[in-house]
Amino acid sequence: MMPASSMGIAIVTGAASGMGRSASEALVKEGWDVLALDRVATEFEVAGETIRTVEVDVTNRDQVRDAIAKHVAATSKEVGLLANVAGIYPPSTLADFTEDLYRRIFDVNVLGILNTTAEAVAHMPNGGAVVNFASVDAFTVSPGQLLYGASKAAVVMLTKELALELAPRRIRVNAIAPGWVNTPGNAATGRMEATSAGIPLGRVAEPEEIARWVAILASPDASFMTGETIVLSGGDVLR
Repeated sequence: MMPASSMGIAIVTGAASGMGRSASEALVKEGWDVLALDRVATEFEVAGETIRTVEVDVTNRDQVRDAIAKHVAATSKEVGLLANVAGIYPPSTLADFTEDLYRRIFDVNVLGILNTTAEAVAHMPNGGAVVNFASVDAFTVSPGQLLYGASKAAVVMLTKELALELAPRRIRVNAIAPGWVNTPGNAATGRMEATSAGIPLGRVAEPEEIARWVAILASPDASFMTGETIVLSGGDVLR
């Protein structure tokens, strides 16, 4: 694979905050032309460059297609990387789930990946990389996360299926399964301090630590790796 600086466009979903924003920042520093997608329009500075998110709902394939096509046309570059970071994790149990909640979680966490991947790889004529965001909840049970855990288990299998399907096109597909990360969403739960005490490394991850793995999986260092899911949990989930 070519160096990042010559790979062209890196698409990041869920880019307005948390791990998506950190991934965008890391990739800009690596030399990528980042197309930041999110439901929320915002902007932030990275290494003297202003990144403006494009308002896109990943569950709407037409919106995804248009945003990518416009950026490719405007820059005359190929897409080299897609980081599927967007996701939602409202609590759910068998006792309180609804069909609407089921569809919302799976539409964002699973259908969203299918939509963005289908449209991004159409602009990867010379190969590239896809990095999906799963979760440790794909491998262990978290009480009250019935639908979220199931959706992230689906992401792990989706990663394997896409890896085989896209391998002949020299497009690698891998996933990251973070544990607890210091994001605004996790901080809002009020459980960060108690959770940190139960993690073998004694703390939660910083978003920047997760973001580095996006860059690694897109780099020549991972050029023979596809279909794998890397767990980043500080030892909390071992497999």
